[in-house]
Amino acid sequence: MKDIDSKDLQLLRILQRDCTVPVATLAEKVSLSVNACWRRVKRLQDEFIDRQVAILKPEKFHVGLTVFVSIRTSQHSEDWLSRFSKGVAAIPEVVEFYRLSGEIDYLLKVMVRDVADYDRVYKAIIKTAPLTDVSSSFAMERIKATTALPI
Repeated sequence: MKDIDSKDLQLLRILQRDCTVPVATLAEKVSLSVNACWRRVKRLQDEFIDRQVAILKPEKFHVGLTVFVSIRTSQHSEDWLSRFSKGVAAIPEVVEFYRLSGEIDYLLKVMVRDVADYDRVYKAIIKTAPLTDVSSSFAMERIKATTALPI
Protein backbone atom coordinates (compact mmCIF):
# COMPACT_ATOMS: atom_id res chain seq x y z
CA MET A 1 0.00 0.00 0.00
CA LYS A 2 1.21 3.47 -0.87
CA ASP A 3 2.24 5.75 2.02
CA ILE A 4 1.09 3.44 4.79
CA ASP A 5 3.30 1.96 7.48
CA SER A 6 2.88 -0.45 10.38
CA LYS A 7 1.66 2.30 12.76
CA ASP A 8 -0.98 3.33 10.21
CA LEU A 9 -2.10 -0.28 9.88
CA GLN A 10 -2.33 -0.61 13.67
CA LEU A 11 -4.46 2.52 13.81
CA LEU A 12 -6.70 1.36 10.98
CA ARG A 13 -7.21 -2.06 12.60
CA ILE A 14 -8.37 -0.37 15.79
CA LEU A 15 -10.50 2.27 14.08
CA GLN A 16 -12.34 -0.11 11.77
CA ARG A 17 -13.57 -2.01 14.82
CA ASP A 18 -14.39 1.12 16.86
CA CYS A 19 -14.01 4.59 15.36
CA THR A 20 -14.92 6.25 18.67
CA VAL A 21 -11.65 5.38 20.42
CA PRO A 22 -10.19 8.68 21.70
CA VAL A 23 -6.96 9.87 20.07
CA ALA A 24 -5.16 9.73 23.43
CA THR A 25 -6.05 6.04 23.77
CA LEU A 26 -5.03 5.36 20.17
CA ALA A 27 -1.71 7.12 20.72
CA GLU A 28 -0.99 4.99 23.77
CA LYS A 29 -1.90 1.75 21.98
CA VAL A 30 0.44 2.44 19.04
CA SER A 31 3.20 4.22 21.00
CA LEU A 32 2.86 7.67 19.45
CA SER A 33 2.46 11.15 20.91
CA VAL A 34 -1.10 12.45 20.89
CA ASN A 35 -0.24 15.11 18.27
CA ALA A 36 1.53 12.64 15.97
CA CYS A 37 -1.35 10.20 16.34
CA TRP A 38 -3.93 12.90 15.59
CA ARG A 39 -2.07 13.89 12.39
CA ARG A 40 -1.92 10.26 11.27
CA VAL A 41 -5.59 9.66 12.01
CA LYS A 42 -6.53 12.81 10.10
CA ARG A 43 -4.46 11.69 7.07
CA LEU A 44 -5.94 8.18 7.27
CA GLN A 45 -9.46 9.65 7.40
CA ASP A 46 -8.74 11.78 4.35
CA GLU A 47 -7.05 9.06 2.28
CA PHE A 48 -8.19 5.61 3.42
CA ILE A 49 -11.39 5.80 5.48
CA ASP A 50 -14.54 5.90 3.38
CA ARG A 51 -16.89 6.97 6.18
CA GLN A 52 -17.69 6.45 9.85
CA VAL A 53 -21.04 4.90 10.69
CA ALA A 54 -23.06 3.50 13.57
CA ILE A 55 -23.89 -0.18 13.17
CA LEU A 56 -27.40 -0.77 14.45
CA LYS A 57 -28.82 -3.91 16.07
CA PRO A 58 -31.29 -5.23 13.44
CA GLU A 59 -33.55 -6.92 15.98
CA LYS A 60 -34.13 -3.60 17.79
CA PHE A 61 -35.65 -2.23 14.58
CA HIS A 62 -37.66 -5.35 13.74
CA VAL A 63 -35.59 -6.25 10.67
CA GLY A 64 -33.99 -9.36 12.11
CA LEU A 65 -34.80 -11.67 9.18
CA THR A 66 -32.00 -11.85 6.61
CA VAL A 67 -32.79 -13.24 3.18
CA PHE A 68 -30.25 -13.97 0.45
CA VAL A 69 -31.88 -13.67 -2.95
CA SER A 70 -30.21 -15.42 -5.90
CA ILE A 71 -31.24 -14.06 -9.28
CA ARG A 72 -30.70 -15.42 -12.77
CA THR A 73 -31.54 -13.59 -15.96
CA SER A 74 -31.20 -14.28 -19.65
CA GLN A 75 -30.67 -10.59 -20.34
CA HIS A 76 -27.28 -8.98 -19.91
CA SER A 77 -27.52 -5.69 -21.79
CA GLU A 78 -26.41 -2.40 -20.25
CA ASP A 79 -29.95 -1.07 -20.51
CA TRP A 80 -31.34 -4.07 -18.64
CA LEU A 81 -28.67 -3.78 -15.93
CA SER A 82 -29.30 -0.06 -15.55
CA ARG A 83 -33.04 -0.64 -15.13
CA PHE A 84 -32.53 -3.54 -12.72
CA SER A 85 -29.88 -1.68 -10.68
CA LYS A 86 -32.03 1.44 -10.33
CA GLY A 87 -35.03 -0.64 -9.33
CA VAL A 88 -33.11 -2.62 -6.72
CA ALA A 89 -31.35 0.50 -5.38
CA ALA A 90 -34.77 2.01 -4.68
CA ILE A 91 -35.71 -0.86 -2.34
CA PRO A 92 -34.39 0.11 1.13
CA GLU A 93 -34.61 -3.45 2.47
CA VAL A 94 -31.93 -4.53 -0.03
CA VAL A 95 -28.78 -3.79 1.96
CA GLU A 96 -26.24 -5.45 -0.35
CA PHE A 97 -26.28 -6.12 -4.10
CA TYR A 98 -23.68 -8.06 -6.10
CA ARG A 99 -23.14 -9.14 -9.71
CA LEU A 100 -21.61 -12.62 -9.73
CA SER A 101 -19.80 -15.02 -11.99
CA GLY A 102 -21.10 -18.58 -12.26
CA GLU A 103 -24.64 -19.90 -12.42
CA ILE A 104 -26.20 -17.10 -10.37
CA ASP A 105 -26.09 -13.65 -11.97
CA TYR A 106 -26.94 -11.45 -8.97
CA LEU A 107 -27.09 -11.86 -5.21
CA LEU A 108 -29.06 -9.58 -2.93
CA LYS A 109 -28.96 -9.41 0.84
CA VAL A 110 -32.34 -8.33 2.13
CA MET A 111 -33.24 -7.47 5.73
CA VAL A 112 -36.91 -7.57 6.68
CA ARG A 113 -39.29 -7.98 9.60
CA ASP A 114 -40.78 -11.35 8.66
CA VAL A 115 -41.80 -13.58 5.74
CA ALA A 116 -44.82 -11.41 4.88
CA ASP A 117 -42.54 -8.37 4.74
CA TYR A 118 -40.14 -10.30 2.50
CA ASP A 119 -43.03 -11.20 0.18
CA ARG A 120 -43.69 -7.48 -0.31
CA VAL A 121 -39.98 -6.90 -1.10
CA TYR A 122 -39.92 -9.94 -3.41
CA LYS A 123 -42.81 -8.49 -5.40
CA ALA A 124 -40.93 -5.19 -5.72
CA ILE A 125 -37.78 -7.01 -6.90
CA ILE A 126 -39.57 -8.95 -9.63
CA LYS A 127 -41.17 -5.75 -10.95
CA THR A 128 -37.78 -4.10 -11.58
CA ALA A 129 -36.86 -5.96 -14.80
CA PRO A 130 -37.47 -9.32 -16.53
CA LEU A 131 -35.88 -12.13 -14.47
CA THR A 132 -35.43 -15.81 -15.33
CA ASP A 133 -35.27 -17.23 -11.80
CA VAL A 134 -35.46 -15.84 -8.27
CA SER A 135 -34.52 -18.08 -5.35
CA SER A 136 -34.61 -17.05 -1.70
CA SER A 137 -32.60 -18.50 1.19
CA PHE A 138 -33.51 -17.46 4.72
CA ALA A 139 -30.63 -17.12 7.18
CA MET A 140 -31.21 -19.32 10.21
CA GLU A 141 -28.32 -17.88 12.23
CA ARG A 142 -25.72 -15.17 11.71
CA ILE A 143 -22.46 -16.83 12.71
CA LYS A 144 -20.04 -14.10 11.63
CA ALA A 145 -20.60 -10.58 10.40
CA THR A 146 -17.94 -7.91 10.27
CA THR A 147 -17.21 -4.72 8.44
CA ALA A 148 -13.49 -4.97 9.27
CA LEU A 149 -11.17 -5.59 6.31
CA PRO A 150 -8.39 -8.18 6.74
CA ILE A 151 -5.47 -5.75 6.81
